[in-house]
Amino acid sequence: MFPVTLVYFCYGWTLWFFLAWIPQYFLHSYNLKLSSSALFASGVFLGGTCGDFLGGVVSDRIFERTHSRTKARRNIIIFGFLMSTVFMAPVLMVHDLTIIVLSLSLAFFFAEFTVGAFWAIPMDIAPRYSGFASGFMNSGSALAAIVSPLIGGMIIDRTGNWELTFVAGIALLLLGAVLAFWMKPDEELEDPADAERTPHVAHVPAPATR
Repeated sequence: MFPVTLVYFCYGWTLWFFLAWIPQYFLHSYNLKLSSSALFASGVFLGGTCGDFLGGVVSDRIFERTHSRTKARRNIIIFGFLMSTVFMAPVLMVHDLTIIVLSLSLAFFFAEFTVGAFWAIPMDIAPRYSGFASGFMNSGSALAAIVSPLIGGMIIDRTGNWELTFVAGIALLLLGAVLAFWMKPDEELEDPADAERTPHVAHVPAPATR
């Protein structure tokens, strides 16, 4: 579960940064009115909502066709992370508001595209303890919820450069895409209770032959 939790931290960094700072980003970087900033931020969040739904549908369809949890879970997550970085990159190069809104909407769409696959993994690898496994995985996002808005705010406050916060998000998503290769959704974790119930068989040497 540790690789899954680490990758979920990388996802959580992007999620909580977007939720905490995207409205302020539009407000201060483009000198918008508060109502306009809220409207554009809502468009970005709508993209994420669509990604939540469609990502789960696609993950299920892939599993139905391939019966491979690696393809339906891990590969979906890697794909979503990489596509999110692609659509976050224009923030570093373009200052056209329309392009940025569309780009960030797609970036958040693909980040959220991974959520259905993420939450299926604890049930895949620990079906009898999926509650604990889900909670353990979610601790990664909970930690990100603490540090991502805080560090993002510190970067903005000290440098005045919003783009650096997106550089951090891109770096975490790329790291998460690499760490995802250590996730093994097709391999169910050993149940400790089963190991305890397995009788110990003493080794009896074979009789000597002449």
